[in-house]
Amino acid sequence: MTIAPNSDVRKIPVVSVVIPVYNAARYIGQALDSLHAQTFSDYEVIVVNDGSADRDELEQLLRSHPLSVVYLSQENKGVSAARNAGIRIAKGEFYAQLDADDQWTPDYLEVQLGLLSDNPDVALVYPNATIIGDDSDVRLEFMNVSPSRGEVNFESLVRQECTVMTCVTARISAIREVGMFDESLRTVEDFDLWLRIAQSGRRIIYHPRLLVLYRRHSGSLSSDRVRMLRNLLTVFEKTARNVDLTPTQKKMLHAEIVRNRAILQLFEGKRALSAGGARVALVNFKEANEHLHSRKLELVIFFLRHLPRLVIWSFGARQRLLARRPDHKITGIDQPHVTH
Repeated sequence: MTIAPNSDVRKIPVVSVVIPVYNAARYIGQALDSLHAQTFSDYEVIVVNDGSADRDELEQLLRSHPLSVVYLSQENKGVSAARNAGIRIAKGEFYAQLDADDQWTPDYLEVQLGLLSDNPDVALVYPNATIIGDDSDVRLEFMNVSPSRGEVNFESLVRQECTVMTCVTARISAIREVGMFDESLRTVEDFDLWLRIAQSGRRIIYHPRLLVLYRRHSGSLSSDRVRMLRNLLTVFEKTARNVDLTPTQKKMLHAEIVRNRAILQLFEGKRALSAGGARVALVNFKEANEHLHSRKLELVIFFLRHLPRLVIWSFGARQRLLARRPDHKITGIDQPHVTH
């Protein structure tokens, strides 16, 4: 049974679980089941339908599920707007972020809220996760693929030494105080928020317990990598303009902007090679290597000048070989290994 968002019968819970949904009716039942199985039960569930085409299926599932939910429906505005809509009406002291295609282990809330209760100076905590795919039996640990090393702060986030897992639990006051999610961002919106929280002086911590089943869809990483990098640069440039930084932080952020622009050019070159565009790839690789200084890339540039057809064939063969790896469908292919 759904509950109207302005209903007076809503009691004040400890934690508000916000689930944005966009064309994910086939998954959300599992997400809700994982919530229903929680050992900690003092929570409210807010589901925000962000203009889904499968609205009828979603609403039928919500009506039939044993969990009571606060249900909002809006035109498609993106995940930032959907999360903000949930945060605005949330009654809990804490905010728990769950995507519709992910799941929690039964002790997720108990562990996460325990850490926040024991550490009153901590604004946000994230766990480890098991990465799963739609059509792959391979399972990977999030912190093996995207490690977190050392203290989480502005610098370690910008350098991507610490990668915040999307299923976070936080003090909702900390999120509201820094302005919530930026609704102009359609991707990397969470990274932008974590940067603002870290720069505000609030602590972010993590731990290695596997509390989440985190779904990565086939092909999404490799096909969206250029777009993700462009949006990452948008966040960096926004941060440089709008956040009060020390001279050291400004210098570090500028270096990361330059580095990530080079990586973006590297991926643009690879995308051009995939389409048979040797000349475009050559231009991108040359510009990228002005910063990356890769001997391997120098060799690719040399052969692109003299034997472009061989490079295109070799690149295609390598991509096909990588695509046959059993973990490809949940990790993507050909991620760059560039030292900071």
